[in-house]
Amino acid sequence: MQIWAGLGNPGAQYAMQRHNVGFMAADAIAEVHGFGPVRKQFQGWTQEGRIGAHKILLLKPATFMNESGRAIGEALRFYKLGIDALTVFHDELDLAPFRVKVKTGGGAAGHNGLRSTDRHCGPDYRRVRLGIGHPGHKDRVHGYVLGNYARDEIDPLAAMLGAVAAEAAWLAAGDDVRFMNDVALRLG
Repeated sequence: MQIWAGLGNPGAQYAMQRHNVGFMAADAIAEVHGFGPVRKQFQGWTQEGRIGAHKILLLKPATFMNESGRAIGEALRFYKLGIDALTVFHDELDLAPFRVKVKTGGGAAGHNGLRSTDRHCGPDYRRVRLGIGHPGHKDRVHGYVLGNYARDEIDPLAAMLGAVAAEAAWLAAGDDVRFMNDVALRLG
């Protein structure tokens, strides 16, 4: 089993914020791959399903972003899984909008959800970095990440989420390079 955690903040008022793109990715994967119903567990919402031969538990922590690691750590411990079974989907300031990159390990780069996950689970998990771009100056970052996607960003956002969900089988199989290449091809 693998645990794929989408990072975001709970509540309708946060649903379309850039900081919630991890939640959006989890929802897109669940929909495209016909995952089961949403259940409340591990201080979050989960959905179980299969992608190819791989069993996946999607997890959206119900805590706020800065406490995401509590829910993720609880799920890993419950299933007695190592950090190598964890994939975290999150917004990434240092990537151009709607670009997708995968890496294992690394720092939190000021991202409170990653910082919390590192604290509760360690830093050596796979990260699917979903580009949101940078607002240009560090003083504008907080308002930018907590801002909603603009109307003209909705179509490229939907295309990126659709590509991530459509190519998720490569992630499940552990072929991160093929996943990134095929997502990039879909996005042109």
